[in-house]
Amino acid sequence: MRSAPTTAPGPRPVTLLPAKLAAVACAVAIAVLLAGCGSSHTSGTSVDPAGAVPASAPVYVGATVRPGGSQKTAALSAGRALTHQADPYLRLLEALQTPGSAALSFKRDVASWLGPHAGVFLSSLRSASSLLTLLGHGLLGGSASSAAAFGFGASGAQGAIVLDTSDAAKARSFLDTQAQHAGGHSATYRGIAYQSTAAGVAFGLVDRLAVIGSESGLRSVIDTTLGGPPLARASGYSKLLAAAPSGALAHVYWNPVGSSADGTQEGLAGLVMLLASGHQVNVSLVPSEGALALDADTLASNSPGTTGGLLSSDPQSAAALGELPGDSWLAIGLGHLSTTITQDVQALRSLASVGGTPGGSGEGSSSGALNFKSLLEGLLTPLNALGANSAQAKRDFASWMGSAGMFASGGSLLELRAAIVITSKNPALSRAAVSKLAAQLRRAGASLRPATIAGADAAVGVALNGLPVVLDVADGRASNGQTKFVMGFGEASVAAALSPPSTLAAAAPRGAAAAALGEGIQPSVILELPTLVSLLEGAGLTEDPSISAFVPYLRAATTLAGGGRPLGGEVQRFRLVLGLQRGG
Repeated sequence: MRSAPTTAPGPRPVTLLPAKLAAVACAVAIAVLLAGCGSSHTSGTSVDPAGAVPASAPVYVGATVRPGGSQKTAALSAGRALTHQADPYLRLLEALQTPGSAALSFKRDVASWLGPHAGVFLSSLRSASSLLTLLGHGLLGGSASSAAAFGFGASGAQGAIVLDTSDAAKARSFLDTQAQHAGGHSATYRGIAYQSTAAGVAFGLVDRLAVIGSESGLRSVIDTTLGGPPLARASGYSKLLAAAPSGALAHVYWNPVGSSADGTQEGLAGLVMLLASGHQVNVSLVPSEGALALDADTLASNSPGTTGGLLSSDPQSAAALGELPGDSWLAIGLGHLSTTITQDVQALRSLASVGGTPGGSGEGSSSGALNFKSLLEGLLTPLNALGANSAQAKRDFASWMGSAGMFASGGSLLELRAAIVITSKNPALSRAAVSKLAAQLRRAGASLRPATIAGADAAVGVALNGLPVVLDVADGRASNGQTKFVMGFGEASVAAALSPPSTLAAAAPRGAAAAALGEGIQPSVILELPTLVSLLEGAGLTEDPSISAFVPYLRAATTLAGGGRPLGGEVQRFRLVLGLQRGG
């Protein structure tokens, strides 16, 4: 085997995208879970805020903010396991921290008037990243006095926080105080009084609902309560809510249909692209003892180009996972890659951008220190070429692709084996694709090296800027008789992909993942978090600013399992289950 460049020994970067996947699962779970922050003792109106949110809202988060009984017990258990704090929900109050406000106390400022339900909606997908900022501020902390922490306003997100109330008078007093601190002035819309600031932040009590958001967002709530069509009665939303799992503490609804988003969204928007691939989706959070489940239920669409999705219920995905090496601690299966490769790569770029956008220059890659952004860019470079949205790329690459898988095995950097494995439907075309991909990467600045790999009919080594190890690209016949196209970190990774000593089809981790998922779901995602964290530590990446904030939550988790199944009635489900450390 050829040795890797001396700047960083051993194959390392394969851990990065799995780290993002796991970190995002943690972040979404916590951000929504933290909604359940209050005591269950309330005589709230039990009004569903979705009944006051306009039906046109493309993004809506609904939550039970004052759960009771077993739901509250499960929420507290999961929150404490993830945060290692006795009261893990206090920081989410910072989501209500409007400009000029002093630090809020739940008992002093909120408990006396907050009802059992809350919602947050956006009027445009283009401001979806602002919602992540709003929730992330409560999740990861920050300066409570920073006006930038509040996501809504004239120059921020358009939409609002909508809170059920148990005492309208006390809720109005809270809103008046917050508006006064923010420099609000009196305004009226359609006979409803509210207050607005020069920055476009609005405060008002609308039909016993406390509303804080952009002025246009508050006005849309008024329009809805005065007879406009509400989200609660929208067809797609209603179908998805009817299929939602019982015991959900919170849910996120996403509707890209008719949106002006251009498909290049990153961060939160890209994450939902990853889950839904252009469909309407409702992601429900269900806490339980020792685990958190995220159920992404998507509504079928007849629109062209909206089939598939990186995390879909395609049975080919589960079958592809079963063909990966049996000792894999990371395994992801993908089905029908020929029709989804372009959107899958776009979704991966968006996933990678959560917590830090990949850089373009790859600076620092030759300095001897691993650089998170340049490593991500190096990993995505060959995938960008394979998934390019051009006629030539579809002819040279997508045309021969079947199902695919990504795996990593080995418990240390020296033992690490990792590769992306794509089943070929046309051996001649996939064999030719080795040299075609290498040529594209060379034009992009990579250097090529000769490679001879047992079992491969064609092979080449590619040294990419930002990656401290040679990427071997090969095409050959696997031990199961199928022709497979492999991109692996080192020749040993390619060999493991083509001729694994055992496969996941009958391995214990796959059985454990299926048991965790339930409902007869077969896994297409398996990830062991302790191994991932250990490798991140060995690579010196746990202190990288792009991921360091997520590391404590990665340490609190044990496994991540994912898989999907059709529910019937146009709805399909993809479930992610995050196992949690006991005694957290």
